[in-house]
Amino acid sequence: MTKENSRMISELEVSESLYDFVERELLPGSGIESNVFWQGLADLVHQYGPINRELLNQRTELQKKLDHWHREHRGIDFEPKEYRGFLEEIGYLEPEGEDFLVDTDNVDEEISTLAGPQLVVPITNARYALNAANARWGSLYDVAYGTDVLGDTPSPGPYDPDRGSRVIAWVRKLLDDIIPLEAGSHADAISYQVHNGHLRITMLNGKSVGLASSSDFIGFTGPETLPTAILLRRNGLHIEITINSDHPVGGTDQA
Repeated sequence: MTKENSRMISELEVSESLYDFVERELLPGSGIESNVFWQGLADLVHQYGPINRELLNQRTELQKKLDHWHREHRGIDFEPKEYRGFLEEIGYLEPEGEDFLVDTDNVDEEISTLAGPQLVVPITNARYALNAANARWGSLYDVAYGTDVLGDTPSPGPYDPDRGSRVIAWVRKLLDDIIPLEAGSHADAISYQVHNGHLRITMLNGKSVGLASSSDFIGFTGPETLPTAILLRRNGLHIEITINSDHPVGGTDQA
């Protein structure tokens, strides 16, 4: 990093690209003032930076000792107990401590209360990151169509409109169970729109209804009168209803 592409903020040397991202994309709408963010970051760096450097130096020293041991024992059989003793001697392994209990105080809800696979992957590996995202966010239509959740499996070949209709009906029933309407069924919905911050659903009989619990609706994309997606939440888990009449399947759906 050079002085030409960085700036000093709260005793931190910050790259211009990071500064621009924080100022233009991260902070707007967050309710956090710029000076509060940068000072908070600086406090964290100054408090934990020396500790992290010490830990990194310790890791480097451990790696040197491990490399030296393996070079000295290259091609030589060794006893696991001997190797474990070496690892304990250099501090790589610590003796087993007493039994203890762990509670969920001050733990993120995603870990302590929300159901779902907990995956930790290196974001620098695109395949791992994609797999982790897919494990948490997938198509309910695809799952219902391609598995035996309907009581049978799909026949080989192209898309089967009859099975697609069964999938749509099954998903509507699921929506009724987890995101019920104040009246009627999602099966009778012909459009989803947003009015004054609330989700309104027009039914086959022409009536407009809302959700049984308005807090289940948390966002949308596209115009209010013709949204492209509706985001719902129940028990901390999210469902996105994607609306695309140009899609071969979406075009066959009355909503």
